[in-house]
Amino acid sequence: MGEPAQRRLIRKLDLERFLSKIKPHPTPNVKLEQYTLSESAAATILYLAAYTYGGIVDKRVLDLGCGSGRLALGAAFLGAESVVGVDIDKTAVKVANQNAADVGSKDAVEWVLGDIDAVTGRFDTVVQNPPFGVQKRAADRRFIQKALALGDTVFSLHNHPVFDKRLLGKLKATGGQPLQVGASPFMQRFVKEQGGQVETVYALPLIIPHMFDFHTKAKQEIVVDLYVIKGGE
Repeated sequence: MGEPAQRRLIRKLDLERFLSKIKPHPTPNVKLEQYTLSESAAATILYLAAYTYGGIVDKRVLDLGCGSGRLALGAAFLGAESVVGVDIDKTAVKVANQNAADVGSKDAVEWVLGDIDAVTGRFDTVVQNPPFGVQKRAADRRFIQKALALGDTVFSLHNHPVFDKRLLGKLKATGGQPLQVGASPFMQRFVKEQGGQVETVYALPLIIPHMFDFHTKAKQEIVVDLYVIKGGE
């Protein structure tokens, strides 16, 4: 038998169109920091994971804190071997399951309702948009610890350490393309303590719409950092 046919590279525009069909959480919980990623930001994360780092196509992928399923379903769309999405919120998992049916991917992702601590197994890749720790200090640290315990490579989104208006301007000038930045000393140290290593960090622009009572603007533009982390051997 010959070599298996190589998967077709999916255009980023097609990925964004697919992700735009995935409905957000209808009643996000501020305590869980349930901010929906835009299709543009989600596509950028998945595209980097898939085509720069080879972490999606034909890989076992885990989405911790999957929300309505945007990253998990996007990974399946790009050709992951298997995808598991986990969330503690019953409504989020219900919406994710409905989204999967709506986009014709009903059996592409296994949805798990439960705390991330309940997850076991081994995955090639973990993608996650964890709580940033704004509402509950250090909430994102549990996700990093768990991701490194389960995955060989982790793609984890975190708040940029400071509001950097100049960096935001640069990102907007590139049309939202990611820019490599340095890791925060804390993250560098914390990841190392968990047996991992920060490979690189990409800054991305993120638009947060008016979602909660304390939001004073129709939308807010911030910088977020995508950490690419290698797990321990």
